[in-house]
Amino acid sequence: MKVHLIKRQSIEAFVQISPQYKPAFEDWLTKIRYADWYKPEDITRTFGSVDFLGNGSSRVIFNVAGNSCRVICKYVFGGKQVHLFVCWIGIHADYTKLCRGGEQYFVNKY
Repeated sequence: MKVHLIKRQSIEAFVQISPQYKPAFEDWLTKIRYADWYKPEDITRTFGSVDFLGNGSSRVIFNVAGNSCRVICKYVFGGKQVHLFVCWIGIHADYTKLCRGGEQYFVNKY
């Protein structure tokens, strides 16, 4: 199934603030555009390094720009496409702060 990325504008806004990550996010967006997923495990076929959050959260963490940035997304498989909701984008250090507080399961900045 094709991936419907929701809140692409959030990625564009992040890249405007941090232009050094633009090439990496362009690559990430291209992979999303051509992805064909039927189950969560298919995400790892497209992106070799992702982490799935537990506790039934239906969230995946993408490592972008050589693991310098993280993107937390919620995924919903159903119908004719996969909905991928951008919940949070930030640098690795900010992600570490989210983890310390357990917020990566609930953050929904966008």
